[in-house]
Amino acid sequence: MQKILDAILGDEPEALASLPVPESYRGVTVHADEADMFRDLAISDKDPRQSLHVDEVPTPEVGPGEALVAVMASAINYNTVWTSIFEPLPTFAFLKRYGGKHDRPYHVVGSDLAGVVLRTGPGVGAWQPGDRVVAHCLDVRLEHPDGHGDTMLDPEQRIWGFETNFGGLAELALVKANQLMPMPRHLTWEEAASPGLVNSTAYRQLVSVNGANMKQGDTVLIWGASGGLGSYATQFALNGGATPVCVVSSPEKAELCRRMGAELVIDRSAEGYRFWKDEHTQDPAEWKRFGARIRELTGGEDPDIVFEHPGRETFGASVYVARKGGTIVTCASTSGYLHQYDNRYLWMNLKRIIGSHFANYREAWEANRLIAKGRVHPTLSKVYSMEQTGQAAHDVHRNAHQGKVGVLCLAPEEGLGVRDPELRAAHLAEINRFRGV
Repeated sequence: MQKILDAILGDEPEALASLPVPESYRGVTVHADEADMFRDLAISDKDPRQSLHVDEVPTPEVGPGEALVAVMASAINYNTVWTSIFEPLPTFAFLKRYGGKHDRPYHVVGSDLAGVVLRTGPGVGAWQPGDRVVAHCLDVRLEHPDGHGDTMLDPEQRIWGFETNFGGLAELALVKANQLMPMPRHLTWEEAASPGLVNSTAYRQLVSVNGANMKQGDTVLIWGASGGLGSYATQFALNGGATPVCVVSSPEKAELCRRMGAELVIDRSAEGYRFWKDEHTQDPAEWKRFGARIRELTGGEDPDIVFEHPGRETFGASVYVARKGGTIVTCASTSGYLHQYDNRYLWMNLKRIIGSHFANYREAWEANRLIAKGRVHPTLSKVYSMEQTGQAAHDVHRNAHQGKVGVLCLAPEEGLGVRDPELRAAHLAEINRFRGV
């Protein structure tokens, strides 16, 4: 592994094809025999630091249409949190259903990476050993007709590193070749690794015709606007001529939204919104108070689009505050999957709810292209070592983070990997502002 790292750091891509692939590598795993370890605990009490391990695991065989990537950096997504606390069910059911080499008593997790191609399998022509790449997380074979209009509709689509094995929080990762995209040349390894999942997800959810199809002039309510998903939604709204109304949970997160250029910010903790009276009963008076606050900020306008991902905690309010004929576009449900809302406000006001899940290759490519052109910037706030992945996932589980949280894999330190210093210099102020530097 050290020779591979030396070739990457020495910018000797031609050497990688001749170096032997290690028989094993270090990866962040969960174990099948520990899937019941949190059985009697509330979700909030389940601790990723207890379940995430750094193990030496066998290197998988590279099959047709696949690529083996040396991972320089990765990132934490909420699906890694779900995996680490075995919610809503252990991911080993996914791996068993996928079968073959993916069905193991361990699961190497992670759905982001920036790194260098080491090997490609039969049938791969677009990528070569030595190519510097990032990966999106859609794993799809495209053997069914339903996937050929939109690959996200393929019945066999999976999320790599969550519903497949050999994910990105590791020294090596196995991906489909059609997951790969060029690494933006002005970013460091850890910056380039951080946008993949959330940037693509936000693009489809908000911008794409498969999502909310945002247009100029729209008012967009964005929950968690400083977080992994929300920070990219905020940038897309600003870039696309829309007006974001950013909802956050602290003064620090409000300030991050303002640094991104958003002017309308609601700190829901400071303003004391409590959308549930108790575990079973929502409070419509709080929906109305929240809607009035939005109209106060926007000069009387209700949101054309509500960018929803907290789920159970906020969904009733989201349906209520969307304008007549407006759209609530939803994914993730990080506060709970069982949504409740008053259907009168949906059907009588002709609103729409759209479900959105990750992105197809075209959408992921377009989202990455905006990063590469310096139009959208990574919102990386903190970087951990691979040995600290449990703590990183714990911080995300507790919402004690801003933007994305990165993890160094093979990269020995932060700040490496930039190939276009001129473009970086042109955008360094924005990059540093988003990182809080």
